[in-house]
Amino acid sequence: MDFKYIKFIDHGEWLEIRLNRPEIFNAIHKELLMELFSAFDRVENHSKCRCVVLSGEGKAFCSGQDLKVLKESYEDIPIKEFIKKYYNPLIIKIRSIKLPVIAKINGPAVGAGCALALATDLVLVCKEAYLAFNFIQIGLVPDAGTSFFLLRRVGYSKAFELTTTGRKVFGEEAEIMGLVDRCVEASELDELVKHYVEHYSSAPEMALKLIKQGLNKSLEMNLDQVLEMEAEHQNKAGSSDEFAEGIRAFNEKRSPNFGKNKRA
Repeated sequence: MDFKYIKFIDHGEWLEIRLNRPEIFNAIHKELLMELFSAFDRVENHSKCRCVVLSGEGKAFCSGQDLKVLKESYEDIPIKEFIKKYYNPLIIKIRSIKLPVIAKINGPAVGAGCALALATDLVLVCKEAYLAFNFIQIGLVPDAGTSFFLLRRVGYSKAFELTTTGRKVFGEEAEIMGLVDRCVEASELDELVKHYVEHYSSAPEMALKLIKQGLNKSLEMNLDQVLEMEAEHQNKAGSSDEFAEGIRAFNEKRSPNFGKNKRA
């Protein structure tokens, strides 16, 4: 699939998927959602990739659903069916990718743009950027997994406040409340992303995959189930070549080489 509304940039050990409608702040429409799904589908078949960065071209990350095309393009498609056909599969796809997915928020992330960011594993922002769950301002409710991810990041009271006011939460406040993971000056954002990309590119892939899988599954488990899952995952990790290399490196007092470009 050729991409028109996103950029798929191959950096070898990591991939960048960049929303590419900068003239309207990377607003989302059906075609962009389809391209995003295809791009993340391609990630799963990329043999060298160890990390994915989701970003936005220009001054914004994503301004949310493109409302100007709704009446023209979607008038015969029920909202429920549109969400279930285009948004929901994409959110599940992002969350199920075995590799770490980083959201790079360089500017506004609004509405569905927030949903895309929160579906990733790590959200990095600059101080000037803001997130706004502004669904209520057009008479709608949060969708695309917002209720799920936001509640787990900030708790009920703050999630209620943010979704019922739709106010802007700028970088520093977002980091303090746990809405995002790291906030830096705009001039430092690229370097921060690079730091995490390099870390994940040299980390043990089997362990990363199992950590992500375990954290996701544990949200719906009780303690007994989590303990059982952890034992199973530890058995898998402990049987890997990466664990053997980690032990050798520890005993030899050197940094481990977890086999870059090799899928666990």
